[in-house]
Formats: sequence, structure tokens, C-alpha cells
Amino acid sequence: MDEQTLPKFKELKENVSRETLQAVKAMGFKRMTKIQAQVIPKALEGADIVATAKTGSGKTLAFLIPIVEIVAKFLEMKLQKTCCIIVSPTRELATQTYSVFKDLTSRYEDMNSSLVIGGEHRKKQSAELAQGVHVVIATPGRLFDHMRTKEFDYKHVKCLVLDEADKIYQYGFEEDLKQIINRLPKERQTMLFSATLSERTEALISSAMKENLYNINTDQDDLRATVEGLKQGYAVCETEYRLWWLHKLLKKIQKYKVMVFFSSCKSVVFHYTFFNEYCKSSVLCIHGKMNQADRTATMTKFHEADKVALFCTDLAARGLDIPAVDWIVQFDPPADANEYIHRVGRTARGISSVGNAVLLLRPEEIDFISYLQESKIYLDKYETWDSFFNLEPKLQAAMSDPNFHQMAVEAFEGYIRALEVKKFKQIFNIVNIDLNKVANSFGLKEKPDVDIHIGFSKKHRPRKRMAAVLAAKGDSTKRLRS
Repeated sequence: MDEQTLPKFKELKENVSRETLQAVKAMGFKRMTKIQAQVIPKALEGADIVATAKTGSGKTLAFLIPIVEIVAKFLEMKLQKTCCIIVSPTRELATQTYSVFKDLTSRYEDMNSSLVIGGEHRKKQSAELAQGVHVVIATPGRLFDHMRTKEFDYKHVKCLVLDEADKIYQYGFEEDLKQIINRLPKERQTMLFSATLSERTEALISSAMKENLYNINTDQDDLRATVEGLKQGYAVCETEYRLWWLHKLLKKIQKYKVMVFFSSCKSVVFHYTFFNEYCKSSVLCIHGKMNQADRTATMTKFHEADKVALFCTDLAARGLDIPAVDWIVQFDPPADANEYIHRVGRTARGISSVGNAVLLLRPEEIDFISYLQESKIYLDKYETWDSFFNLEPKLQAAMSDPNFHQMAVEAFEGYIRALEVKKFKQIFNIVNIDLNKVANSFGLKEKPDVDIHIGFSKKHRPRKRMAAVLAAKGDSTKRLRS
């Protein structure tokens, strides 16, 4: 089904309110995407739905339009109760969904919603919920916190949406999600959306949804797991020159909007500090250890920028619809094919969109390409650079600062910890890795004296420890211009 044969939104006029269709038009959408064309009619009928589609395919609007129509019926009955709940794995995705919902309901005067996420004022959220809001868009942990209070009345919920459901589990929210589902009314509609499915999401489907559900997969006949407009490849670099490689790449693509993925928060901080303070590069950073205000401010800057590099962890890999991202750079390899798909899904989003992606590998990690091919992900081999700008003066200046040196040590430790939990031990082999070369890649002269087998300490919340366990288990599931 090509773009010109996809149905127009106005064809839904018999089942979708005029106000909703007016808002969709004002948002600039004329034709539905494949996932929207298949999901929306069934969802409007009240069916339970499991929908799988590539990132950037329009899943958010596919579930928001039916939700708006459910709320519209509540408005007719003059009910000021929570009738729909949307659960997202990250605060950023929840915030984005909330923003799209506000745009979609701009023609309704009395339709309201509440964003319920961690990092924001709990009492303010509780007051909103106590007054009654039609739609709650939330992260699992904070939602469950409110469900255990008397202020939040959720017994009228008619629809539950689980967005990026596989990641909800991977982030360690399994127990919270079970409790949420068990507390909600049994007679409800449930919709589950994800770019990928796994054993854990299959278990979730069987426990949370009706037997007569609709499975919608717009990717099942595709020969590739990623979108058509994505040009993707990989580069191989010796371990000790990884930082130098990134410096050269960012120079080449400095006029573009770029996302660079790292495996740990500490690595993000180290690289951001080096490029920002010592290379004077145009860079931003976001990671899970930042407070919510700083995370929101960073994402706003990145949204509005025309050319900048955002250094990030996989916090930014799920569902975020950021305008005109030109390049995805995976400086550290993803955990698996699913994570690769979500990372590169931040570019080439929407019909006829294009984007670029490059994956950096150490020579010892080259077998990861064969693994990706088994998952219908095909990468071109980009050239191997043999010359770089000399970073030694900048690194020496940086390392003279004890605080920066400590950042490098912690980034080294974070990199090794991330390797420890990867499931493909034959590819990411920590036993055979040259730790001195890894240290060199962080500007250190030799391996620092740290315990690389440190686990999660007691100060970590239980769901964080569970995330590490689940990550360890794993799911079962041409050239750069010189």
C-alpha cells in the first residue's frame, strides 16, 4: 500500500467526531499511515488490539483518536471521571504523548487530561486526579503510586493503552504493571503498541487482554525490519581510537541534527563534557540521572535546534518524535536487534522521510553484523578511517582537571558494566577485552584501579535492580564521505 492509496482521515467521518477530524487536519495530517488505517477502525469498535509496526509509523495517533472518541461519549453523559489511561515507559515519551493529545483535543472545551510522571510534584498530580480527569498519561511507577491512594478514582476506566510495552518490562516495571492491570476494571478495552514483541510482552498480552483480540502487524511481509528511507551502515575502529573517531565524525556532520547513543549515563557525561568544554562542539546531553526539569529543557532545545548533537542513553530511544533528526550514531552497540531498531527509529520518521545511521564496532564485535542480518537488518560497511585529528593536547588539558579525570574513570567503569550485562557473550567478550585500550578510549593512560564487577548497590530502587536482571536475561526475540 503506497502513500497515494492510503485512506484519508476524512473517510472516518461516520465514526469520528468533527472536532477530532478538524484537529487532525490542523496538525497537518491528510492520509493515514498503514498502522493507523488498520488500527483505528477496529479500535473504534472497542476491540482489544496488539499492534506491531516500525518506529515512526504513526502509532501514537492510532490509539489517541479512538481514545478521544471514548472521552467524547463521556462528555455527552456529563461524566467527569477518568475513562482512559495511557502507560508509557519513559517520562519523555509520556510527555510527548500528552502534547499530541492536547493538540488533538484542541477543538474540545471540556476534555481534560493529566500527565503523571516521576520527577514532578506528586501533590499537584494527586489534586488533579482527585478533581477528575478524563485521560491519564503516565509512567508505570508514578501511576501505581497514585492508584494506592484514595484520591484517584479509576473504577470507570474503559480503555488502557500500553505504549512501547516491551520497554515497560525491560525498565523493570513488571510488578508495577501487573498491579495496575489487576486493579483496573475487567470490562475494558486494552490496546498494546510496540515496534517489537518479546516473550515478556506475549505473557503480558495473555494476562491483560481478551482472547478475541486483533493482532495487527504492518511489518510481517517486509523484507527489512527498518524503514525504507533509512541509509544505515557500520564502521570498525580500533578500541583506543573510538573517541578520535567520534570527533572526526561529528566534524563531518556538524551541520546536521544528530543523536549519539552511549551505553551508560557516566559515559554520556564524560563525552559531553569533553566535546562541550574542550572541543567547543555544539552538543547537548540527556540521561536518566538528570532531574526532570533539566531533561525537559534539553529535549526542548533539541526539538527546536536545526543542527546540534544530542549525547544520550537509551532513555531517548523509545518512541520520541523529534523533528528532522538527520543522523543516528550508535557509539556503543545496542543490546540486541530490538534496541537497534528503536535507536535508528528516531530518524526517517513518517511517510517518505529519510535519515542516516552508523553503528561503531570494535574489530572483536564484527559478528554483531551477522546477528543483525538474522533479524532482517542489513548494514553497509563504511570506510575505516586511518587518520584522525590529534586529540592529545585537548585530552592532556582535560585530564589536568581532577574532576574530569574522575569522570573518565567512572565512564570507563560504566562502559565495562554495560558490557557485562550484554547477552551475546561470544560477541561482547569482557574476558578477552584489552582493558588498557578501553581506558585509552576514555583518555586514560592505563586501566584505572577499579572493581569492574561491582553490581547494583542497596541504594538502587527494586525496579532498577530488576531492570538489570531482565537485561541480563535478554529477550528471545556506502560509505561516509571522507
